[in-house]
Amino acid sequence: MLHTCVVLCLITTVVHIVMVFLHVAPANPVSKRYNAQVNGWVYPLFEQNWRLFAPDPDSFNRKVLARTAHTDSSGTMRVSPWFDLTDMDYSAVDHSALPSHTSQNLLRRAWSSYVDTHGGSDTSRSERATMMQQYLRNIAADRVAARHKGGTFEFVQLRVVTLAIPAPGTATGNRPPVTTENRLLPWWKVTPDEK
Repeated sequence: MLHTCVVLCLITTVVHIVMVFLHVAPANPVSKRYNAQVNGWVYPLFEQNWRLFAPDPDSFNRKVLARTAHTDSSGTMRVSPWFDLTDMDYSAVDHSALPSHTSQNLLRRAWSSYVDTHGGSDTSRSERATMMQQYLRNIAADRVAARHKGGTFEFVQLRVVTLAIPAPGTATGNRPPVTTENRLLPWWKVTPDEK
């Protein structure tokens, strides 16, 4: 039994290393042929990039806000007020001596992947776009459920407010930051197993 577990762990490790290598390596016949399998293994949990060596810092601050809706016993749709999911992340990072990579980047990366796959539209036109929409919806539903323990909701909606970061050395004085985008996403249905 122990030998079987060790062999399975080694096989899984080798497969993972090969898949990640094919993902980050320059295009070649093997990575082109098995592109669907490599992407299925890598996205969204094991995505790799070279930003460690050539960072591309964000030039925007994004606030991801969420609200929920549920139908009460009388059939009336009840909508919650907006609350800030990004603030929850900042709070978790500020009060942790060793914040995890997940706490710092999960929501931000989910949003940037959503924008990469959807552009300015909220219609999914590929399997990856559908997956990224579900991923973002699940993160929002998990955070809402954690915040409102025992609260019920059937729908979640996100609003993303993007603010430009001024260039270094510019005098901002008392000027408020300029909103460059205020994007309202459609209502997404949330099933009980996704909360």
